[in-house]
Amino acid sequence: PASTCEDGEATVTINWAELLSGCHKCCHILEHKLHQGDWVRQVTYNASLDAIISSTTSNTNSVVLAWREKSKKHLNMTSFNIAQGIHAFDYHSWLNLIATAGINNKVCLWNPYVVSKPVGVLWGHSASVIAVQFFVERKQLFSFSKDKVLRLWDIQHQLSIQRIACSFPKSQDFRCLFHFDEAHGRLFISFNNQLALLAMKSEASNRVKSHEKAVTCVLYNSILKQVISSDTGSTVSFWMIDTGQKIKQFTGCHGNAEISTMALDANETRLLTGSTDGTVKIWDFNGYCHHTLNVGQDGAVDISQILILKKTILVTGWERYDYASWKIIGRAITVFRPQNFNQFFIQPEEWKGGIQHHDDILCAAFLPPQTLVTGSYDGEIVLWNNSTENAHHVLHPDYQRLLKSKLNTKPQKLHSAGRSHSSHPMTDHSTMGVRNFEIDTEGKNAVTRLCFLKARKNTAVTGGANLVSCGGSGYVRFWDIYKKQLLAEFLAHSGVGSIIMSTDKMNRYLTTGDLDGWLKIWNIEEESCLDPTEHSLLNKKNKDDSTYNVRPSEDINLGIKYKERGTCMKETQKPYYGEVIKKSFSTFRSLSIGALEELPEVNKPAFLLDPEKYFRKEPEEEHPQIPEAPSLFETLKAVFDEKNLFPKEILDHERKAKQFCQEKSCEVKKNKK
Repeated sequence: PASTCEDGEATVTINWAELLSGCHKCCHILEHKLHQGDWVRQVTYNASLDAIISSTTSNTNSVVLAWREKSKKHLNMTSFNIAQGIHAFDYHSWLNLIATAGINNKVCLWNPYVVSKPVGVLWGHSASVIAVQFFVERKQLFSFSKDKVLRLWDIQHQLSIQRIACSFPKSQDFRCLFHFDEAHGRLFISFNNQLALLAMKSEASNRVKSHEKAVTCVLYNSILKQVISSDTGSTVSFWMIDTGQKIKQFTGCHGNAEISTMALDANETRLLTGSTDGTVKIWDFNGYCHHTLNVGQDGAVDISQILILKKTILVTGWERYDYASWKIIGRAITVFRPQNFNQFFIQPEEWKGGIQHHDDILCAAFLPPQTLVTGSYDGEIVLWNNSTENAHHVLHPDYQRLLKSKLNTKPQKLHSAGRSHSSHPMTDHSTMGVRNFEIDTEGKNAVTRLCFLKARKNTAVTGGANLVSCGGSGYVRFWDIYKKQLLAEFLAHSGVGSIIMSTDKMNRYLTTGDLDGWLKIWNIEEESCLDPTEHSLLNKKNKDDSTYNVRPSEDINLGIKYKERGTCMKETQKPYYGEVIKKSFSTFRSLSIGALEELPEVNKPAFLLDPEKYFRKEPEEEHPQIPEAPSLFETLKAVFDEKNLFPKEILDHERKAKQFCQEKSCEVKKNKK
C-alpha cells in the first residue's frame, strides 16, 4: 500500500470472498470456464510462457493454456484434447515441451503451439500414469503409474532407460504427490501419510546383468507373452515382454550342469530343458518337474536341440560309442514317445533309422506331414521320413563341386535306412563315392540352423527353395528338398565364423546373427535378390562411414548400418561338361558360367513377309441411307379410348367411386350453408 514506509515491511491480508467479488483494491481476477465444470487436478503459472496451465481428467480440453495480452482484459486460450484425460503435467522450458500423465497408460510430449497431436509418445506403463516431472539438466523425464512403477525416460530418443517397482503402499487406493529435488538428486513421493525418498547415486561401471552366468538359450511364450532364458549355471528365468520385469526364476534345474537348450511343447504349457548332464526335464510353469528323460543313459552328453512332434520327442547332438573298442561310431537321434510316459524317469527308445551322421548333430527341423532334416558339424544334411524313421538322402554343399567329374550322377541317395554301424564310409562307390571327401575338421560347413519355409505352398510342383541352412564361414544356403539340389548360396557374414538365423511366419524376411553381435535382416521373398539391413548389438566401431550411431543411454549402445542392395544370387545347377567356375566380386562364393546353347532358326511370321495383306487399309464402302421413321401422328390410326384398354368391371368401379365422391362433396356444401 502507498501508506507503507519504504523501510518497513507491509503485510496485506486478502479475504477470499472479497477477492472473488472483484472489489479488492490491490488486485483483480481473470477467469475462464473452458473446463466446463470438470475437476481441475493441477494448475500452475509458467513465467517462460507467461501463461497459466491447467488440466482435468476430461477427454475434451484436457490441458488449457491461458494468457493475457497487455491491451486486453480477457484471457486468450488454447487447449489439448487427450483421450481419457490426464492426471498431471510438467513443462520443460529449454525443450519447450509439456509432458502429460495419461489415464490411458501413455506419457505424451506436446509442443505448446501444436495442439493437433503430440510430438512424442512414451510407451511402457501398464497402468494409468499419475505423475510426471522433468529432469531438466539431463533432458530426462520421471513418470509414476498407478501400479507403483517408476520409470526414467530419455526424451531425445524416447526410450525407457530405468524402471523401479516400488513395494509400497500396500493399499491400492492412495493419493500421490511427486517432487524431484534436482540440486541434490532426490526424488520425493508421498502416498497418503507415507513419504518415500529415492536418492540418485553415481552410475556403476559394471552393467546390470539379467543372469549371473552366460546365457545359453532364449524362448518366447506367445500365450503368456513371456521371455524364458537359461544360463550355464542351470538357472531359468521368466520375464514379462511388455515391462521387462522378472516374474519368476528356477534355480538348480540340473544341479550345477549347464542348460544347453530349451523347447516349448505345442500348447506352450510345458518347458523342456536339456543339459550337459545327459538329461532332458519337462517342467510346468510353477517349477514342478514332471519327467526326466535319460538321454545320455547316465553319461555326460552335449544336447544341441530338442524337437517336439505330435507323437515323439527327438533329441540330437551327443556322441555314440562302440563300448567294445571305445571308438566313436557316429551320431544318432534319440527318440522318446510321450504315450509311454508312465514313470518319472523315462528311458529312450530305438530310432529305426540308425546312425547316418559322422559328426555331431547340431540342429533339426520338421516339415509336415513327415519330412525331417538333421544337420551336422561336417556340413551334412540328412533327409528322413519321420513316419518310417528311415533316411533317404544326404545333402552337402561340396557334393555339387565333386560331382563335376561324374556327369550322370544324381544327388546322394541312401539305399537302406540302416547304414552299417561302422566308422568307415560304405563300399558302394558307384553311389556313395561322392561322400569320400576330406573331413571338415574346422567346421567351415557346419550346419547350425535349419529352417523350412512352410509358408511357401506347392513348392514340390512349382519348384523353388523350401529349406534354408546356415552355419560355418557365415554362409546361408537355399535348398530344394524335392529335387535334392542346392539352389543358391551367399555369404551373409564374412570372417566371423559360425552364424545363426531365423525367419518370420510368412517367410518374407530372414534374420542372421554372428558372434560379433551383428544382426542382418534379409528380404527373401525372391531368392534371386537379397536386401540386407544390419544392426549391431555390441559397442564397437563400424567399418565404414555410412554408420549412424545411436546412444539412448550410458549403458546401451546401438549401431545401425545400411548396405546397398546386393547383387542377385546365381542359381547353382547340375554340373555339365566344360563348365567354368569363376570367382565373383560380389557376396557370393562362385558363379557357374557356361556356353549358351544355339537357338534353332526361327521362320519369320507371315505378317512380316506380307505386311500389306495384314495391315493395308480397307476401302470405305458407301452405306445406303436409312429412311427416317414416320412420326407417331402419321401412324396413329384411331383415337385412343381407355374403354378399349381396360375391362368393363374396372371402369364401372371407377365410375361409381367418382359418383360417390361427388355426392359426398355436395352434402358437405349443403351442411356448411
